[in-house]
Amino acid sequence: MQAFEPGNVIDGFRLGEMIHAGSMASIFRLDGPAGPLPLVMKIPRLGPGERAVNVIGFEVCRTVLGGLAQGPHHPTLVAYGDVETTPYLVMEYIEGTRLGDWLDRAPMPADEIARLGSAMAIALHDLHRQDVVHLDLKPTNVVFRPGGEAVLIDFGLAHHGHYPDLLAEELRTPVGNWVYMAPEQIFGVRNDPRSDVFALGGILYELATARLPFGHPQTVAELRRRLYRDPIPPRKLVPAIPAWLQEIVLRCLELDARDRYSSAGELAQALANPGRVELTERASRKRRSGLWTVARRRVSSSRYEPAPSPPPSTRRQLARVIAVAIAPQEGNERLRAALRDAARGAIAANAGCRIACVTVVPPAATLSGEGDEASATGRHIRRLVDLRGWARSLELPEERITFHVLESEKPGAALVDFAEMNGIEQLLIGAPGSGAAPRRFAGVCAQVVGGASCTVTVVRARAEG
Repeated sequence: MQAFEPGNVIDGFRLGEMIHAGSMASIFRLDGPAGPLPLVMKIPRLGPGERAVNVIGFEVCRTVLGGLAQGPHHPTLVAYGDVETTPYLVMEYIEGTRLGDWLDRAPMPADEIARLGSAMAIALHDLHRQDVVHLDLKPTNVVFRPGGEAVLIDFGLAHHGHYPDLLAEELRTPVGNWVYMAPEQIFGVRNDPRSDVFALGGILYELATARLPFGHPQTVAELRRRLYRDPIPPRKLVPAIPAWLQEIVLRCLELDARDRYSSAGELAQALANPGRVELTERASRKRRSGLWTVARRRVSSSRYEPAPSPPPSTRRQLARVIAVAIAPQEGNERLRAALRDAARGAIAANAGCRIACVTVVPPAATLSGEGDEASATGRHIRRLVDLRGWARSLELPEERITFHVLESEKPGAALVDFAEMNGIEQLLIGAPGSGAAPRRFAGVCAQVVGGASCTVTVVRARAEG
């Protein structure tokens, strides 16, 4: 993939200074004839050595920002480029200060923490009212405008309740910043607004103590420690912290989401009115739980079940999902046409259904990294382009069709798992021997028919003549 730099022109937009280089994308100011524009361009990191999740994150960010009403608490999406050509997002440039730039001032005064925390909670509440959960809240993803309003940025890992969740449908590992990740996210829950409340509690803890509540976990085992090991009470580290602030922080960091603030709006009210905060045992806590309590919690953590997520603000009837499995680099056009005809029949029989186009490729670790097809992101994009090309003649609106590139050495098992995890009602798959599918797909059809709990329709290529 092309390496972009200041001065390059993309679809008429001229790149200016690079202002951020993250693990998933780079962000450039845009230049005009008279200098910098009030816009930035976000370009996902693609090419050798980059992760396929970067492509998925780009698609998620575009969908979520495009689905949000214009407001002061998130960037406005202005334009975007398609992943099939040049993927980018052009957004409003947020003038202000990142919260991460202030961390060297921690421990900060309680009143300043309350002011910043209330502004962040208000911004989260605005998102949650639109059925969006950020799921990657951290100091570098919060910018404060000169007027004090908090702006949340980087929606590549977010969940929008009105759109399919590509990350949940394709990945099985905890995705996000592990430092601030809520316990339920470890188990794949991505639709609970109280997960953002937990993350905000972690940020408040850091601002108040200059420490992280759960350290820097490097493995899933270390990440799971928050299921049984509570953080050191903030007042143990900084005795000057008022009781009301410790009460708020520790309530945000409760293991069970039902014990946290029920909404970011409620948290904003508490931070804005510290004198009205009801103090409980949390406020006077002076030490962590003892070893016996930790040992008992550790044993019970194997049976941890996330609390039920609250209902969305606006209810919508979930559409039936019909999956179509297409072998990578499938060369038999008659089989591809037969699968399209079968998909059209399923669409006609299930008004309003969603079509999920799926292919399975070997894990990225097996790639050489030389050339686009041999890199994780390049291969992912090529397969997305192929799936979209196959589906174009179905003429479905964007919200009724999704595209998924799964990584597995066992395609049959991956398809069965995908169907199970995503509530697939029917799966269409090409018959063995009816096309020029790669040998590694031999037997996949039988595995899916034998293992899937949904209806499986085996499609044969139409005979010539």
